[in-house]
Amino acid sequence: MAEDVPVGSRFVIPDAELRERFSRSSGPGGQGVNTTDSRVELSFDVARSVVIPPALKDRILSRLGARLVDGVLTIAASEYRSQLMNRDAARERLVDQLLKAAAPPPPKRRPTKPSKGSKERRLAAKKRRSEVKRGRGGRHDD
Repeated sequence: MAEDVPVGSRFVIPDAELRERFSRSSGPGGQGVNTTDSRVELSFDVARSVVIPPALKDRILSRLGARLVDGVLTIAASEYRSQLMNRDAARERLVDQLLKAAAPPPPKRRPTKPSKGSKERRLAAKKRRSEVKRGRGGRHDD
């Protein structure tokens, strides 16, 4: 049943580095909810993992900082009645989180200056607005 988890084409998490905990789940299932341990908590120690390349590990740790507790990423899945489906869902979410955190940063925005036409349009709009407000002046000719 133990399976390694591929994270894109970057690396593969061996099953030995994953810890699973099972507990009773809330939600659908009727009386079966009270007897079966279908909720899954999947934990992966990102900080101590040996399979993540060092450069990627730094990026993942910094991006997942708020989700990590002592370097460990924990994901809970309890949306299905089946323990097996919850295990698969937890592993999918783990891969999704790691892929998003390992993605390279977007390219820097090249700063641009406003065009001459946009400057002129902005100034003309300001002048029109100024005229409108000046026209509201308190001239009362009785």
